[in-house]
Amino acid sequence: MHTMHERWIRRSALCATVAMFAVMGPAAVASNADPTTDGAVTANALRDVLLVGNSVQGTVSFLDGHTFKNLGSVNIIPDLQERLAGMNLVEATGYNVVKQQEGGDRFVDDVFVSPDGRTLYISRGNLDDAIAFDIASKTISWRFKLDGFKADHAALSPDGRRFVVSATTAQEAQVLDTSNGTLVGNFATGAYPHQNDYSANGQHIYNSSIGVTALPKALDALKGAKQLTVVDANTLQVIRTYQFPEGVRPSVFTADEKTMYTQLSYLNGFVEFDLVAGQVTRTVQMPFSATGSALNPDSYPQNSAHHGLAMSGDGTKLCDVGTIDDYTAIIARPALTTDGFVNYPTDALPYWATTSVDGTRCLVSLSKLDAISVIDYATATEVARIPVGTFPQRERLGKVPANVLSTLSPASR
Repeated sequence: MHTMHERWIRRSALCATVAMFAVMGPAAVASNADPTTDGAVTANALRDVLLVGNSVQGTVSFLDGHTFKNLGSVNIIPDLQERLAGMNLVEATGYNVVKQQEGGDRFVDDVFVSPDGRTLYISRGNLDDAIAFDIASKTISWRFKLDGFKADHAALSPDGRRFVVSATTAQEAQVLDTSNGTLVGNFATGAYPHQNDYSANGQHIYNSSIGVTALPKALDALKGAKQLTVVDANTLQVIRTYQFPEGVRPSVFTADEKTMYTQLSYLNGFVEFDLVAGQVTRTVQMPFSATGSALNPDSYPQNSAHHGLAMSGDGTKLCDVGTIDDYTAIIARPALTTDGFVNYPTDALPYWATTSVDGTRCLVSLSKLDAISVIDYATATEVARIPVGTFPQRERLGKVPANVLSTLSPASR
C-alpha cells in the first residue's frame, strides 16, 4: 500500500510528464517516433523529406528532412520511350532544339508532393509536360501536355489543389487541377517565364521571366519582357507587373510581401527590391572567383551568374548561390553583409537553394557533383554533402508517410 508521500511523488511525476509533452507539442513527439516500427498509426505518419529532382537522370531523390540521409529515389520517366515515339514532327523538333539549348536532356525541372505525401507533381523539362506520379505504385496518374516546347519552374498551392507551371516558349503560366490534371486557367507572363511562387498567405502568385536566353547579351533588347508578374491566386488575373533590365532569377519574398531579394541575369550577386515602391533599393555585387571572372557573359549557364537564393527560417540570413563562382555565400540581413563563403571544386555548378524544414540549414544542389551541400546558416560552413542522382537541380520540402518511403530502394540515389 502506497504512503501519501509516495502517491504525491507519483502524481507529481505524471504531471511533469504531461506538462513536458504539452510544451513540446505533437510535432516534437512525432519527430521522435521510429517510422520503421509496426502499427498503422506509425506506418501512416508523415515524415519530413527533401525532394531532389535529378534532372538528367529523370529521378527524384528523397532525403530525410532532418538528418538529410538519402532514403532512396523513384524513376519519374517510366513512359520515356512512349513519349518520344508519340511526338509529331513539330514536337520532336521542339524537343531537340530545347535539348540542344540545355546541353542535354532535362527531365525533372520542378517537383512537389501532395499534402497527404503520396503523389508527386512534376514539371518534366523538355518533355514539355506535367504529371502526377503515385510514389507507392510508381505509376503516372495523369499527364498534361503544356503549350510550347518546355515545362519550367512550378509551384503548388498551399492547399495542394492547384499546380502552376511555366510554359517557357508560350510566354504563359498554366494552372492545373491536381485531382485530374485538367487546365484550370492560365495567365500571361514576360518572355520565357521561369520561377513561380505563392505568397505566404496563398493569395498571390509571383512569376518571374528571364527573356530569351538563347540570344547573346549584346542582343538584350531583343530578349523580350523581363519582368515579375503578380497574379491573384484565385482569379488568375494579373494585378501588377514590374519591369527589370535583366532576367529575373531565383527570388525570395518576405512574408509581408513588401520586399523581394532576387538574382538577375548576368549579375554576380543579387538585388533588394521594394515591392511597394516598385524599385531596386540595394544591389549586392558579390566577388568573382578566378574561374567566374575568366568567363565571357555569353558562357554563363542560361545567362545566370548566380542562380539559387534562400532565406533562413528566422529571416536573418540569405543564402546566395554563386553558380559561375563555385561558392555559396551566407549574407546577414538587414545589413546585407557577408558572413562567409563555402567554396566548391571548380565547375561544381551550384544551381539552386532551399532552406531546411527547421530553418537552420541552406541546402544547395551541386549539379555537376551529383550532390546536395548542407550549409549551416549560423556558422556559414558546410556540415554535410549528400550524394544524389545525376544533375540535381530543384529541391523542395514535403512530408511523406513512412509506409510510402519504405517502397523506395535505399541503395538507389
